[in-house]
This record gives sequence, C-alpha cells and structure tokens, in this order.
Amino acid sequence: MIRQEMVEEEVCRLFKEAVIKLPDDVKKALKNAYDMEDDETALLNLKAILDNIKAAEDMDIPLCQDTGLPLIFVRKGNVEVENHNEGIINGILNGVKKATDEIPLRPNVVDPFTRSNTGNNIGRFIPQIDVELVNTDSLEITVFPKGFGSENNNSLKMALPGEGEAGIKDFVMDTVLSAGGKPCPPIVVGVGIGGSSDMALKLAKKALLRQVGVNHSEKRICKLEKDILEMVNSTGIGPMGMGGRTTALDVKIEYADTHTAGLPIGVCIQCWAARRTSGVLKS
Repeated sequence: MIRQEMVEEEVCRLFKEAVIKLPDDVKKALKNAYDMEDDETALLNLKAILDNIKAAEDMDIPLCQDTGLPLIFVRKGNVEVENHNEGIINGILNGVKKATDEIPLRPNVVDPFTRSNTGNNIGRFIPQIDVELVNTDSLEITVFPKGFGSENNNSLKMALPGEGEAGIKDFVMDTVLSAGGKPCPPIVVGVGIGGSSDMALKLAKKALLRQVGVNHSEKRICKLEKDILEMVNSTGIGPMGMGGRTTALDVKIEYADTHTAGLPIGVCIQCWAARRTSGVLKS
C-alpha cells in the first residue's frame, strides 16, 4: 500500500529537484544554443543563463525567484493508496506545503479578487492536479512549477476548420511575436490542437512535459513541430528578446480529435527554466 506520507515526501522531493536543477535535456539544449550562437549579446545572455543554472545547483537554491504555480500531473495505476483518493490529494497538499516551507518555494498563490496571499501555495483548486488513469502497477507523479512570466503569454484560438495547418502556424507565430522577450527566451512552445477549448490548452501544457529535442512519434506532427521551430527561430527575437539565433529550444505538439465545426488551437509558452520532475511510487 502507498501511504499518504509517501506521497507527501515524494511531492516535496520532486519540487526541490525541479526548482533547483533543470532536466538534462533542457541544459543540453541551452548549451547547444550557446555553441551555435554568433551574436555577442545573445552569447552574453546565454552565458548568464548557464552560469545561473550552475550556481543554483552549487548553492542548492532555486534557479529562479518565481518558483511557479504548483501544477501536478498524476498517472494512477492499479495500486492501493491509503485512504484511497483522499490519501493522494492530502499527500499532494501536504507535500506542497512542506516544499514551500523547507526549500523554500516563494508563496505565489493569491485570491484572484482580493490578491490576498495564502502563504503556503495552497488555495481554492490549487495546486492544480491532473489525474490520468493508466494500466500500470504504480503511481507516477510529475511536478510542473509554472512561472507566470511565460504563462501570461499563453493564447487560445477557436479557429475555423478551413484554416488548417497554415492557420495553426500563423497563430503560433502571432503568439510568439506578441510575447517577444517577455517570457524569458529561449522558450519552449507547447501547442495543443483539437478537442475543446479547455482541452487544447491542457494538451499544449502536457506537450511541455516531453523531453526537449525529442519530436512527436507521428511523422506528420514531427514535421509540423520542426517547421514551426524553424519559423520561430527565424524571428531573431533571441535570448531574453535581445536578438540571436535561438528564440525557442523546441516546439512540442499534442492533439486530440475534435468537432467537425472547429479547430481549437492552444499555445502554452515555457521560459528557458523548463522545470519538470517525475517520480514513481509502488505498493
């Protein structure tokens, strides 16, 4: 049996790893961007990013002052959990509180109207928990601390079916150009296509959980990812919006079937601090 305390400790551990140490695929992509850059200002910005990453690891402190909104993705298999679903929920809540106190995480969660801070990153429907039921013998937890410098630049379009791939490309480019340097590029661009309006944005966010540099398994989607990435990097926005070759480290696409009358397109932008960490618990 997976105990509630195990969930709590794992969530706290995952947040500590996520906010202090970037995944290896992201660090590799940033280093590659530095190696291929020839713009002096872009090189300075990329070096500052790489130095920041190393300093955070060496000093064991968060690599960005914005430790994000706590987003949790759960893949629940055929496992027994103490107190059933309540054990998972309470374990996650306690884990976020513990992480806020011990790492520490910046207390970012506020009432949307009064702006009163909850003080512990727990609030109404927050942390946001996404649950997927899977046929495994484990409970997989992924933490995704999402900073709002990038989140504030997300967008949604309920496109017409006839707009097709050209419309998808145009909307992603409009979003990236509007964002400019605000989301702290080099960015990772998540694109969700199909489903309903809310599903398109969720797909875009879940696309960001995939490794940077690993394209979609379907050839048509892989090609679309590569085409959009080339377009984004041709803008010259560059690191921190000050020019250069690399505006985006990658473009990730996920899709779902949709209604015959629509073509929902969601775009979720992630800053260079593409933080995510997963862990697996077994009975």
